[in-house]
Amino acid sequence: MTPNQQGRAPGTVTPWETYRRLLGYLRPHRGMFALGILGAMLFSATMVSFTGFAKIFGDDIFENPSPRMVVLLPFGLVVLFVLRGIADFTQTYCMGYVGRHIVKRLRAQIFDRLMLLPLTYSDRHSSAALQSTLTFNTEQVGQAATDSVVVFVREALTIVGLIASLFYYNARLAMIALTMGPLLAWLVTLINRKFRRYGRRIQDSVGDITRVAKETLDAPRIIKIYNAQDYQGRQFEAVNERNRRSVMRMVLTKGLSNPIVQMVMAVGSAFVLSIALSDRVEGRMTGGDLLAFLTSLAMITQPLRSLVGVAGPIQQGIAAGQSIFEIIDEPAEPAGGTLKPERVRGEIDFDAVSFSYFGGQGAALRDVDLHIAAGEMVAIVGRSGSGKSTLVSLLPRFYDVDSGAIRVDGRDTREYDLAGLREQIALVSQDVVLFNDTIRANIAFGREVSGEAIEGAATAAHVMEFVNQLPVGLDTVVGDRGVLLSGGQRQRISIARALLKNAPILILDEATSALDTESERIIQGALERLMENRTTLVIAHRLSTVEKADRIIVMDGGRIVESGTHGELIARNGQYAALHRMQFSA
Repeated sequence: MTPNQQGRAPGTVTPWETYRRLLGYLRPHRGMFALGILGAMLFSATMVSFTGFAKIFGDDIFENPSPRMVVLLPFGLVVLFVLRGIADFTQTYCMGYVGRHIVKRLRAQIFDRLMLLPLTYSDRHSSAALQSTLTFNTEQVGQAATDSVVVFVREALTIVGLIASLFYYNARLAMIALTMGPLLAWLVTLINRKFRRYGRRIQDSVGDITRVAKETLDAPRIIKIYNAQDYQGRQFEAVNERNRRSVMRMVLTKGLSNPIVQMVMAVGSAFVLSIALSDRVEGRMTGGDLLAFLTSLAMITQPLRSLVGVAGPIQQGIAAGQSIFEIIDEPAEPAGGTLKPERVRGEIDFDAVSFSYFGGQGAALRDVDLHIAAGEMVAIVGRSGSGKSTLVSLLPRFYDVDSGAIRVDGRDTREYDLAGLREQIALVSQDVVLFNDTIRANIAFGREVSGEAIEGAATAAHVMEFVNQLPVGLDTVVGDRGVLLSGGQRQRISIARALLKNAPILILDEATSALDTESERIIQGALERLMENRTTLVIAHRLSTVEKADRIIVMDGGRIVESGTHGELIARNGQYAALHRMQFSA
């Protein structure tokens, strides 16, 4: 059970708990990981072996020259570098293999979780920040879980081996040298704490950069028509500067940490060196022992510096892991009940339904009662903010009611399996969502259907009228968000998608409000074909499009204030009649 699943807030999860969980992702690849660690151990062993060469060089070349060593030492040096090369390749490749698998798995888990999270989560979080977590943070975790681990193991083992050699060559001097240990440990702890803090700030600032960039790239026309380039530039400059400052604090910490650690090491080493030279002068050490001891002492600096350097990526990985696990541990949208209908009739009842948005001001809906017969077309009109879109959003359980109930065919929607309930509903909205794929794929949208079925839906929605003029027809790529098509063409594809789904309940949310008269005429015909034999809820601001509805309900302040046919409501001379007069007088 994860920390969040145990009911603990994300901020109470310790860095070690997060890192231990990250290391759990190594388990499926423990063979390759172990091979990488073996490579790191071999690399460490080759590094420590240089002290032995120094010992032989001092004793068998300078003090007691041996002709045999003239041949053996160069040969041994070549063998040592060959082993070091093999070890380096092994650790690099194996850890790279494991790291990419971890990044892939984490991204898949985040992506899957994002698709399962309720809309309330999306409402509270920036999509750009979530994208940054999916891309940038996972890379940091991959490095922390593999590359940084192998560096830590390799350098730690090298330091242990070199310390052991110090004791082997002169235990008294080694004990003196180790008195620097507590001070170095305190420095590393302090550095780690700062790395973790700045790492989280860098991740947040990258999310802000992604957000501003996405907003700018998604709205080039709005920016240009309002000459808002300077404004957006200032927005980007602010988040970009914040990222620069955060990174520079990390760089400053990293830049100071190595010199400080090395200065402490240099002072201690200088003190030990003076004693070692004294021992050699007075005959308490051989030339080989002195050379090997000094080699070991000098070589400790590099792995110690690497250990301090790897602290940054590890702490950034821990901070990134915390943000990733906050998403992964977020409760998924409830699966709903057990009722899985083949096809509902389409009778809908709103029974004393009330609802408020998370963090919203006041109730969006208040005690709404509404009965819609199967196959009936009901139009929902009213001023902006009256609750129209909220009402239809509750039907597919994008949000759950605060009180009351919504029933389909007499059964509470909470009794239905959520996927089964949504299978009964099709949606055509003003904001058409198309993906950077072919027209054929956008109509099918994940459904395994025949080409004939796709073409049939495209023909019924008047898509083929413009598709037949394209060089590759239905296999034409529509571009990012359908940018290569006109608004009317995109809307027709959306209608074809709904036709192909063939759901018994249809929601039309301002489906024609953004279109010109000619496009609206064509699409209105397609919509009439789509609405045949379906229960249809139509949200409309343009009242001329709903005059033929079986019933029109007028909403105001989250309540239904009027209900009837177009003629009845005009005769009643209430809010609908007032709205109608305003639009047509205009």
